[in-house]
Parts: sequence; structure tokens; C-alpha cells
Amino acid sequence: MPLPPPVVSRLAPTPSGYLHLGNAVNFVLTWLLTRQAGGTLHLRIDDLDRARLRPAYLDNIFQVIDWLGIDHDHGPSGPDDFLRHHSQLLHLPEYNRVLRRLALVPGLVQASQRTRTGGPIAPVPLETPGAAWRAQVPAGTEIRFADAWQGPTRVPLGALMPDFVVRKKDGVAAYQVASIVDDLRLGTTLIVRGLDLLPSTAAQLCLAGLLSETAAFSAVRVTFGHHPLLTNAAGQKLSKSQQLPLDAGVLAQEQGKQVVFQTVAELLRLPPAAAETLATLQAAVKSVEPPFSAF
Repeated sequence: MPLPPPVVSRLAPTPSGYLHLGNAVNFVLTWLLTRQAGGTLHLRIDDLDRARLRPAYLDNIFQVIDWLGIDHDHGPSGPDDFLRHHSQLLHLPEYNRVLRRLALVPGLVQASQRTRTGGPIAPVPLETPGAAWRAQVPAGTEIRFADAWQGPTRVPLGALMPDFVVRKKDGVAAYQVASIVDDLRLGTTLIVRGLDLLPSTAAQLCLAGLLSETAAFSAVRVTFGHHPLLTNAAGQKLSKSQQLPLDAGVLAQEQGKQVVFQTVAELLRLPPAAAETLATLQAAVKSVEPPFSAF
């Protein structure tokens, strides 16, 4: 029987706001499941959204990691190391190669921009300056894969994301393309995400399957686990884009990191006593079978 591939996962935050409770929970979940499997964990910071990047948000990522007491095997040691050696800007040529290949797929990529009067988005030639490139998804397109947390999964991509952006109007690769290229470069085999990213997973699987150089990013090679989302008091999912000016993220939680560990224990259906510390969480994950079926 062939040996299973080594587990390689990643923490993939964006420095577009202070990390909230949901981000911290995802960090701990990913860390626990990777360490349980004896795998390798990367820190991969997605910084292509330069308009929303702030030094304080970048600092916050490393502060939260230290606060939680988790570690990673590869990636930046701090903000300066990230900007010098790990920024996504260093990989623009890789993203552009994939974008050029996608543009050659018949009927896939269409460029568009708003009219000068601010009217509806209109199609324009691909080489038009300031135009965004969008992947055209045929109506009825459905992506199916086995999710390690949700079980057999069907995503109606044609209905949810019929024309998603692959290159932004500034000419830089959009998240869906950059994420595929980054995960292939890191050799990622395990991706732990919130349920809100299920359409993005489907979009990435759809794109990756179109090119030989990205075909390894597939549900056969990569295990996906989409965990339930955390919500605020109003029942809305936690989001950095909804933060108020004085919001300081998870580091300002009155309950401290205990609320992170308690939430992780609940998601993994571990006994309440497991949430006492990160060490007790890790011991509990090793001693019981969590709902995550990847291992």
C-alpha cells in the first residue's frame, strides 16, 4: 500500500485588519491538525491587497501567533523578514505566467471595466489598461469534492461566482490565482478554511484543473476541511472588513486566549477540560478522534 503524502499546511492571513476570534481559531485548528499528523506548517501572508495593508495589521499577525503559543516551521520570523523575503510581491512573475496561460484558454477570460460615466461593467480587449480580468463560469457548473469536515460537497460555482476576478484592474493577480500558485510552491496538502471560503475553494479547483502546470492543485492531492464559522452577537460572521476604527481584534478579547481554546474544543467536539491550555488541547486531539476525517 502506498504511503500517504506528508501533511503540509499553512496559516494564510491577510494584513487588512486586526485578526479576530475566527482567525485565531483557524490558526489553532490548523496548527493542531498539522502537528497531530507530524506535518509541516508554513506561515504564508497574503499581502497583494496593498490598499488595505497597514504596518499595524502586519505586526498583529505575529503578535497573535506569539500570544496563542503556536509555531510554524517555515516562513517569516517577523514583519521586516516578511517584507524583505516573503512578500507576495516577490512572486508576481509566477502569478503572471499563470495569468497569461489562463488568457489562452478559449472562452475563459474576459476583460471588463466600468464605463466613463460609471455605468455597467463593459467588456474590453484584454490588453486595455485598468481593466480587470474575469473568469467566465458557464451556468450550471458544479464543483464536487470530498471535504474532510463537511463530507461529500457540491458547490454550484456557476450560480455563486459566474465571473470571478483573476486579475485586478491594477494588473496584479487576484486572490484565487495567487493562492493556487502559492500553495503549489509550498507543496500544500492540507487546507483548513472557514465555510465562507467554500466558493473560493471551488473556484480554485476549477481554475487549477484547466492548466497542466496547476493541475496538482486538486482534491486528489490536497485535503480540504471547511469548518463552521464564528458569528457575532447579531449572528453575522466575523469579518475584518466590518471592524470599527477602535476594534483591536482578538487580542482585546476580555476572556483572553481561553475563548479561542474553548471554541476550538467545541468545533472538534472535545471535552470542556481540553480547553484549559494549548497543551491540553493537543493532548486531547491525540487521544480522541475529532470530526475532521483527514487523518
